[in-house]
Amino acid sequence: MKILFLDQSGKPGGAELCLIDIAKPYRDNCLVGLFADGTFKQLLDEQHIPVQVLASQGIEVRKESGLAKGLGSLGQLVPLINRVTALSRKYDLIYANTQKALVVGAIASFFSRRPLVYHLHDILSLDHFSATNRRIAVTLANRAALVIANSEASQAAFIAAGGRKEIVDFVYNGFDLNLYQQPQASLKRELGLEGKFVVGHFSRLSPWKGQHILLEALQYCPENVVAIFIGDALFGEQDYVQQLHTKVTELGLENRVKFLGFRSDIIPLMSACDLVTHTSTVAEPFGRVIVEAMLCGTPVVATKAGGAIELVEDGKTGWLVEPGNVDALAATINTCLEQSQLSANIAQQAKVQASQRFDVATINQQIEKLLSNVALT
Repeated sequence: MKILFLDQSGKPGGAELCLIDIAKPYRDNCLVGLFADGTFKQLLDEQHIPVQVLASQGIEVRKESGLAKGLGSLGQLVPLINRVTALSRKYDLIYANTQKALVVGAIASFFSRRPLVYHLHDILSLDHFSATNRRIAVTLANRAALVIANSEASQAAFIAAGGRKEIVDFVYNGFDLNLYQQPQASLKRELGLEGKFVVGHFSRLSPWKGQHILLEALQYCPENVVAIFIGDALFGEQDYVQQLHTKVTELGLENRVKFLGFRSDIIPLMSACDLVTHTSTVAEPFGRVIVEAMLCGTPVVATKAGGAIELVEDGKTGWLVEPGNVDALAATINTCLEQSQLSANIAQQAKVQASQRFDVATINQQIEKLLSNVALT
């Protein structure tokens, strides 16, 4: 089976990391077409996955954009659609991995007569998308032969927004378990955090990711509880970064907070944490960070919404708190600090379950079966 994968991003996010794992088994018979250059291309090159940048500049439309912005992007889209249409005739199917890739892939699929697969990594709600963009996404996705949602929550939101129930299946993200079984040297000394209880937050810096919630909770925790933030702003969210730094100063947390920016050594950093927090203020479609923390054997507390509810069993494989509930988050952090054996037991149970549920080999078998059915139709 020859597959043309499409992705809009030049930077690796959760959807892009997922795509690497999906494309690996097909690297002798696939091409990943990107709509922007960047470090994601380098990661694909390192995995020997064929990749080509198909656009000279990024598409400016965002999830919250309205109709006027969408119409203004047509000048960028037409040459890209033509290029993808010509390319796709060499492949058995088009696999759109992001929403902008869906727009281009759906139109190219119409002209090239190649089946379309859409991997839905989003919850199609008005919390995440403008009404216009949600309507476009559902309309185009309904033309696909298959929609793969990354959680039951994403699947349910797609159907609720008007998506065709008969074309959508959910498959969780897969993870290479070997990466998490290697012993990790502690980074606490390198980070200057020896003797501290380290709370980690791993995601891009964005208001809906809720880094401010952790900062507010930190003021209700003992002085030896510190926080590290791994990630930086994307998509023009630098104002929020400045707000976070201002809040650190206002709360007197200068000696208890470190912003480490984007890092490639995620597994060692997670292993160095005593607790990983997931603080999204609205429903997350999946939550890669949650599973990664589990596989590292690090306790995790997550927002009780969206895909996170499917990943964490409250009090058994982690903790769930209501979105934006600062007091509940602080109380959970303090519980982990004061009851270390309980935390260790929960983290161990989470690691066992995550290893059973999210092994990339099993996940890829599920996807291969779905794709084979598409290729046969």
